[in-house]
Amino acid sequence: MRKLIAVLIIVAMAVVGMAGAANYMYEKASVKGVGYKNVEMIISTQSGFHGQKLVEKESGSGNVILERTELEAERQLTADGLQMPCIYPNTCAMDYINFTKEAEFEYMPVSYQTGTYDQKWVEKLCVQNYRIGAVLTEMYTHAEHLQKTTEVKTRGYQNVCSEPTNNGNCCTGVLEANLNSNVIGVAHIGWLSRDPEPNRLLKGRHAEYGRSVEDLTGVFAIQKFIQLWGNSTCGAISVDWLPCV
Repeated sequence: MRKLIAVLIIVAMAVVGMAGAANYMYEKASVKGVGYKNVEMIISTQSGFHGQKLVEKESGSGNVILERTELEAERQLTADGLQMPCIYPNTCAMDYINFTKEAEFEYMPVSYQTGTYDQKWVEKLCVQNYRIGAVLTEMYTHAEHLQKTTEVKTRGYQNVCSEPTNNGNCCTGVLEANLNSNVIGVAHIGWLSRDPEPNRLLKGRHAEYGRSVEDLTGVFAIQKFIQLWGNSTCGAISVDWLPCV
């Protein structure tokens, strides 16, 4: 009976540990080879139109010369489930996503006993920060050759950061990206910044603060650094958390 009780206690502790860790996600992967590849990744720190979202889709046939991916995401809460008042960003509870990817693909058709695979490379990434109303899109299609390094970091700090008790001086959130790519194919890169709350003066629509859309077809080398902040108090935040090596 004592052994049974001990086993039940261990199982209960394991279940509690799993429940407590369900709000943290981490993945690190490295892939090389020749053939057909199809990958989809969906990350969400909160349900609905809240929190941080990341969606990545990759597919194509040919030579995977190099691919290294690292992802970390978390929904942070205090021990009692309450979000305590904070003054500076590094003292605030937050949900966040850190994402880095280094990859190089070459297109060619491949044939195996299971069939023939003939698809030029498609690489799509969309990151959304509902806390500050920011979105980033990086997309490559019909790519015969693609070499890229992408670093993205998005954060949404707790709501009390912007309450009057903090004089509105707390950073509400940030989305930053560092993009570096060489592509033979079609590229689309864009970002949007808008008020997350609807404006009654605009008949319930959201005020748009900025937008950038770039479409390229051909052979291009692309370098972009993008910063979208909740306000001007976010300070020295940059995408340098964990590079892929």
